[in-house]
Amino acid sequence: MVESRLIDDSLGSYLRTRRSQLTPQDAALPSPATGRRRVPGLRREEVAELVGVSIDYYVRLEQGRADRPSDAVLEALSRALRLGPAERTHLFDLARRGRPHRAERPEVLRPGLTRVVDAFTTTPAMVMNAYTDVLAWNPLAAALICDFAGLTAQERNMARLIFLDPASREVHVDWDRAAHDTVGILRMAAGRQPHQPALVRLVGELSLGSETFRRMWATHHVHEKTHGPKAFRHPLAGELALQYESFHVPGRARHTLVVYTAPAGSPAAEALNFLGSMLPHPPG
Repeated sequence: MVESRLIDDSLGSYLRTRRSQLTPQDAALPSPATGRRRVPGLRREEVAELVGVSIDYYVRLEQGRADRPSDAVLEALSRALRLGPAERTHLFDLARRGRPHRAERPEVLRPGLTRVVDAFTTTPAMVMNAYTDVLAWNPLAAALICDFAGLTAQERNMARLIFLDPASREVHVDWDRAAHDTVGILRMAAGRQPHQPALVRLVGELSLGSETFRRMWATHHVHEKTHGPKAFRHPLAGELALQYESFHVPGRARHTLVVYTAPAGSPAAEALNFLGSMLPHPPG
């Protein structure tokens, strides 16, 4: 399928992309002799030397002709290519994944997890899957981010909203960072199951609808949502500088609970209280 090729998430493709993004100086190699290099980034032989493998073996890795590399080789590749924690995980996912799982099962969210989201009455909270589908949300999350209830299940996806909804540039104060991270999250998912029909459809739709997505997707950037700052803009409450924490729910579904908080007494906390007072049933 043409759409499947859009994923382009083989181990060799990732190695080539990462290699092209490093300079000899990045890898602490001797400065090249005068004259222009014929390839961007590191040469294959330079990476092979850093990893401690033969050039022939490294070439076979990039061409997908090598057997599964050992953990020692993957660790050496991670160091040579200066991979961070999420990028290292992605590298191992690409090297270790087995036969593609093509079966598509309905998304099932435990009722207890929905009740957990509803229990957050003074701060936004929601549950997403690995493809950024929003599966559950509380009233404050809807008030701050989007009226999720007014969307179809397919539209209720953070990647679709960020790249295909013009209003997202107003909602997300740092839209570029939000877009970059979202692409990275989808790349992490593709590293585990690149042929999952829902993911293939999503990447195809975003690639057709957004030149920015196509450009970011081609970088092979990966990102794992953990914790950090997040700023939203609301037409009535103004800008809210929040902190988010992500909690990965055990199980094969890879659901993630995301909670946004603000320090007590801060302007962001006061803005959340204001938003809460506007809800049909104010929290507290």
